[in-house]
Amino acid sequence: MDARDLVRSVKVVGTAQGLRSLRSAWRRRRSDAVGLPPRGPERARVPGEVLGADPQPGGGVVRFARSSLLVRVTAGGAVFCGWDGAEPEPSYALDGPCPDADERVRLEPDTDGGWRVVSERVTVTVSRTGAVEMRTPGGVVLRRDLPPRWWESAGADPEGRGVDAGGPGAVGDEPLTDGERPGAGRAVARWEHRSQVAADARFFGLGGRASGPRLRDGSYRLWNTDPGGSFGPGDDPLYLTMPVQLVVADAGTHLVFHDNSWDGTVTLREGEEGEGSGHDRPGGCRIRMEGGPLRYWVIVGTPARALQGWAALTGAPAVPPSWALGHHHARWGFGGQEEVRRVVAGYRERELPLSALHLDIDHLAGHRVFTVDAGRYPDLPGLAAELREGGTRLVSIVDPAVKAEPGTAAYDSGSAEEVFVRDARGREVRGVVWPGEAVFPDFTDPRVRKWWGGLYAERLAQGFSGVWHDMNEPVSFAAFGDPTLPRSARHALEGRGGDHREAHNVYGLAMARAGYEGLLELRPEERPFLFSRSGWAGLQRYGGSWSGDVATGWPGLRASLSLVLGLGLSGVPYSGPDVGGFTGSPSPELYLRWFQLASYLPLFRTHSAIWAGRREPWEFGESVLTHAAAALHERQRLLPYFVTLAHEARRTGAPYARPVWWRWPKDRALRDCEDAFLLGDALLVAPVLEEGAERRAVRLPRGRWYDTATGRAYEGPGQVVLDAPLSRVPVLARAGAVVPVAGADGGVELEAWTPVRGRPGRGTLVVDPGDGWDRPEVVRFVSRLRDGEVAVEREGAAEPGYPVRVRGEAPKERPRRH
Repeated sequence: MDARDLVRSVKVVGTAQGLRSLRSAWRRRRSDAVGLPPRGPERARVPGEVLGADPQPGGGVVRFARSSLLVRVTAGGAVFCGWDGAEPEPSYALDGPCPDADERVRLEPDTDGGWRVVSERVTVTVSRTGAVEMRTPGGVVLRRDLPPRWWESAGADPEGRGVDAGGPGAVGDEPLTDGERPGAGRAVARWEHRSQVAADARFFGLGGRASGPRLRDGSYRLWNTDPGGSFGPGDDPLYLTMPVQLVVADAGTHLVFHDNSWDGTVTLREGEEGEGSGHDRPGGCRIRMEGGPLRYWVIVGTPARALQGWAALTGAPAVPPSWALGHHHARWGFGGQEEVRRVVAGYRERELPLSALHLDIDHLAGHRVFTVDAGRYPDLPGLAAELREGGTRLVSIVDPAVKAEPGTAAYDSGSAEEVFVRDARGREVRGVVWPGEAVFPDFTDPRVRKWWGGLYAERLAQGFSGVWHDMNEPVSFAAFGDPTLPRSARHALEGRGGDHREAHNVYGLAMARAGYEGLLELRPEERPFLFSRSGWAGLQRYGGSWSGDVATGWPGLRASLSLVLGLGLSGVPYSGPDVGGFTGSPSPELYLRWFQLASYLPLFRTHSAIWAGRREPWEFGESVLTHAAAALHERQRLLPYFVTLAHEARRTGAPYARPVWWRWPKDRALRDCEDAFLLGDALLVAPVLEEGAERRAVRLPRGRWYDTATGRAYEGPGQVVLDAPLSRVPVLARAGAVVPVAGADGGVELEAWTPVRGRPGRGTLVVDPGDGWDRPEVVRFVSRLRDGEVAVEREGAAEPGYPVRVRGEAPKERPRRH
């Protein structure tokens, strides 16, 4: 322990909690010393020489001297590779049973003594020593996975980290018997998997990362972590890590997912292109995991096809209720229901749209989950009904930690049902969180998820319309070491049994499932609204996420955009930051620029810590209020477009906010552009991320783009410099785009941007079906330029059926090229 660690913990949680966190850290260390035997001598192993192959539907099993590899191609084109007997299931990531195999796939010998699996979209070549190549139908190599390595021992050290992956033990030459293979009673093996990609490839994804969205050279840990206090661009890991990468190169795009929830590290190295053929240094990725299966999926195709395939595997994104696409206001530290009334009244008096207000832990009695502080909120159901009548819903925080206090409903019920995580000796694992000493439900047990989901009846009875899950990495305050549960803590893991090393990263995902299924059962006529700080692959099935405690400052503003884009490319399309940052008091300019950025992101929420400055727009002066109001009203005007994007995300897996290279992945300049994004297919948003900037350069994709403020046209690809006064940020519309917006009468109208002659434009409207489960109507439009006039046609009809407003003027100059 470091004295600074104790001082920091005391500052964060207070003196009493700081001392409790010190005891909790020592208790965790003792628990792991007993529950995780020390790691013994290790033996390293590689697959060895190929022995043969056995065909199976979709591919087959390639047998090696000391291992085996299952290759299976699904009917949708996704490729599964599983070493050492690893199968696609059981998996927390998959949405239901593994997809059917592609019966047309062939397994055949390769020329070098290995084997190859040939499918319509990809050819998988397995060398005689275990290297695996993914090739396009034309033979271009997208990735080359080198033969894996394993290190096996009888246990783990008290922190579960093991020794260095290059540690003791020589690679054995003798074959392993079936009884010795991992998964057949042997000890957990650590493993390493190295890959090579094209020299020009760029890496994206890995969940929520503050530095990005393009992931540079370096190591990224796969361990969901509360960074403590706040974070900035240099902090890693954060709350929501995923072993999901999107690799974009000239040769093609592919997504790779290592289906393993253990602690691990991904080390990336971008390649270098030489001056001549054969002089390129390929890019590389090395994954080291502390245990669990070595199995992974690869999906080849355009970015859109890769994300669609990912959603087909892991589940379609949940569609939030339409009100959740408006503006949300939150704060840790509302004084009580009268202050809530004053804040909401402030929005209404200034005619500022407000869809939801969020209550943090201070509305709970002693921070105990599923309670209400009756002194501050004597009539919470009445308050909720009053606000909802005016168009504002209440959303409640829900933490997983239950105060270990006999006589309280949640603890007594949970103890009776034996739902809490236990240690190796069968005792309840206790940690320290906001209510004090606490216990933690084991969400990896279906019985526990059912119990927990039933508790949300109390939240609904209090009038809440949705929930946000916090502290679910899970967090247990610790004066030193990892601020989470002991790694030796026991979990059900769907009946398989295991410990926290495997359960940690899926804890937030399983909690989200429990909450979503509980809300769905309690109120089946409404789509649940849930977003979560932590999670894992598949979180999108239950809701979205947010940035967590991003630090107030210009670097935090930039990190906010990185997180949203990275999560979208990892399969979680609904997310957003804490406007203004969580920790401090932003300057009026910083607050306004954050507000403007967030108004174009899926989750648009202001939020701050109890000690930080307020976040109401009128707190920053009349000028900021005027400009923030404009951003709010523009968000309200674009709600039909956001509703459409939400339903498109469910159908296709495409994120609302997309990198500018989304449709042009071979444009290298766009691949390196990180300060702008596409909102759907129609709009390009260029937020201001630097202090004092009132103009900024904008990198344009191919085609014609209109400045939505001036109507002026610019031709891409190239770069333009646009005005970015404090009143707005640059937003450009694609020529030909048909964007559904809210009209002055409250109905939907179509904003058609003048297409290029001979190039029809398109647009889609998903008619809002309400907040239930009615099938939405999908309407498609085509725009054309005929005899100098813009015509908008509805698919299958003579007339568009909605008012049309044409925008955009003829181009006058081309952008400067760089």
